[in-house]
Amino acid sequence: PGRLLDHIGQKNLDLSQVEILVLDEADRMLDMGFIRDIRRIIALLPANGRNGRQNLLFSATCSDEIRQLASGLLHDPVHIEVARRNATVETVSQVVHPVDRTRKRELLSSLISSQNWRQVLVFTRTKHGANKLAEQLANDGIVSSAIHGNKSQGARTKALADFKNGEVRVLVATDIAARGLDIDQLPHVVNFELPNVPEDYVHRIGRTGRAGNEGEAISLVCIDERDFLRDIERLIKREIPKVVIDGFAPDAKIAAEPIFKKQQQRTPRTGTSTRNSRPAGKTGVQAAQKPKTTYGSNKPRSGNAQQPAADQRSRPQQSRPSQRPAQRRSGV
Repeated sequence: PGRLLDHIGQKNLDLSQVEILVLDEADRMLDMGFIRDIRRIIALLPANGRNGRQNLLFSATCSDEIRQLASGLLHDPVHIEVARRNATVETVSQVVHPVDRTRKRELLSSLISSQNWRQVLVFTRTKHGANKLAEQLANDGIVSSAIHGNKSQGARTKALADFKNGEVRVLVATDIAARGLDIDQLPHVVNFELPNVPEDYVHRIGRTGRAGNEGEAISLVCIDERDFLRDIERLIKREIPKVVIDGFAPDAKIAAEPIFKKQQQRTPRTGTSTRNSRPAGKTGVQAAQKPKTTYGSNKPRSGNAQQPAADQRSRPQQSRPSQRPAQRRSGV
């Protein structure tokens, strides 16, 4: 939206004849604070096209905020929902490995090496965390790349291409950067850190188990994240099996530490306003295989159009073969 406003301000673009308005990924635009820019753009559109302007809104979640946005933007919309609420696909097996926060990277490296995972998508909460983890895995001899909003489009495209063709074994991503990733037959998704928004868990694991293929979603959970895990299980209405890996049992003496839910702030482009994300904690509809909630309207609104509302890879070092770690069921 900001780039579009830049072009409008430079008079490179004329929106006076627009007849169809499409808002895709509306939930993420809401999260990232783009709605003010969206409303500025809408105010520049004609109230009526030749046959009445049609508005379409697509969203992978359907939170109260999205419904409010839709009601203010759309006139008598048709609501199309293509997946049941908060659904996870049955072809994805889910497991939680309890582990101390300081040993997560060690456990992840062990799982990847001992079980010979060739293609793994790993999620972190922050951009800094994604960079740090990719570097640590590379130091362990596992070729890795990170993608997030601070990477250039070219760097992200190259990292994804290298991941798809097998040159990169592990792709470490943030939630926003991973939105829209479509990787055929991706076998493993790892939550290195649980998301503080439960719906994002369903988004994450929806990258695997697509088109009837089987997939595995592994979550490395420390004591700090137990409330996040509880919220996720409440959302998906099922308890995720807990399996402690031998040699990585959590230390019972370690106390939980608070995880601060920092708002992400996006650097504004020239000529646009600062966009801050809203606080975490939304609720909504979620489905694993890129679900879309669609609102559409062929009827124009009356009156004015102002509605309310580089790839940093390290060469792998020679790694020694290791045995598949033994597992035992946890009573947690």
